[in-house]
Amino acid sequence: MAELISPLSRRSPLKRVVLALFALVWLINAIWMLADPADWYASIDGVSNTGPYNPHFVRDIGVAYLMLALLSGAAIRWPVHATALLGAVTLYLGLHALLHVWDIAAARLPIEHVLVDLPGVFLPPFISAALTWWCAPARTAA
Repeated sequence: MAELISPLSRRSPLKRVVLALFALVWLINAIWMLADPADWYASIDGVSNTGPYNPHFVRDIGVAYLMLALLSGAAIRWPVHATALLGAVTLYLGLHALLHVWDIAAARLPIEHVLVDLPGVFLPPFISAALTWWCAPARTAA
């Protein structure tokens, strides 16, 4: 059991705080999507361009964001596995961003979505990749 909890968990409060904030962002988004999908749909710029409101579909995606929060939180609890856990988060976020690129390139979304999606779709996979790199074993002593 000792190998599951590395010295990182005691020596790197900054990493724990950053990962906790990262997880919190996904958790807040997930709760919002699950609890009030209509408000989430109406409040997020550009979402209405992706299709008509479907509360079940919004909640489905809310579950995906809940999983991102859980994986990010698990990286705090089990830092030895942080690279794999955060890698999974990065994979989802990256594929989600690629889907948006594909839809913009195919003119299914207006070109303005490049800017609209920048903070919530295109930036997160880069942040997640940076966190994954930062938490990789070669950097755990930092």
